[in-house]
Amino acid sequence: MSMKKAIKLAGMAMVASYAIAGCMCAWAQAGDPNQPSVAQAQPANSAPPDYVLGSDDQLHITVWKEADFTVTLPVRPDGKISLPLINDIQAAGLTPMQLRESITEKLKKYIADPRVTVVVTAMISRRIFVSGEVLHTGAMPLLPNMTMLQALAAAGFTQFANLKGIYVLRIENGKQVKLPFNYRQVIKGNHPEQNIQLSPGDTVVVP
Repeated sequence: MSMKKAIKLAGMAMVASYAIAGCMCAWAQAGDPNQPSVAQAQPANSAPPDYVLGSDDQLHITVWKEADFTVTLPVRPDGKISLPLINDIQAAGLTPMQLRESITEKLKKYIADPRVTVVVTAMISRRIFVSGEVLHTGAMPLLPNMTMLQALAAAGFTQFANLKGIYVLRIENGKQVKLPFNYRQVIKGNHPEQNIQLSPGDTVVVP
């Protein structure tokens, strides 16, 4: 075979391979028309399924094939959010799944078979407050099942901290209650009942 003929055949093979690759790429991009594309992927959900929404939580809400309903917004202090057409809707006190069902039901008046997704991108409402003789005062994210010892380990103590007189201020049934915590006794294994699991809104005080 001559060199000229070999080059010509190689060129034809390369063109054919490009054509096949192009067809395969187009087929892959077309995909299933009933499935969202990669570009429509949702943000990662930072909340467990049973998480209860509260004020200041950040939400990302989408309605499939309805770009006008894709919003990222916080839960307002009154516990509600605002969406196009349906206006204000209660969010605080609901799980993401319950909010999704509520939005879906209200959108049925305007959209046939709405497919709603609710993603919690930041769990800001779940926080406690630490004050007094600690190294880090102020608001602290409340991690799942966080205990007093864990919160104090994150806050740290100053040299003047009264480790026997620590307490938690908590609202129960509309009233403030004071829950004592003797750090020195608890770390020795005594009074394990004082190492309570903290709740949103608790204030830990280190005198």
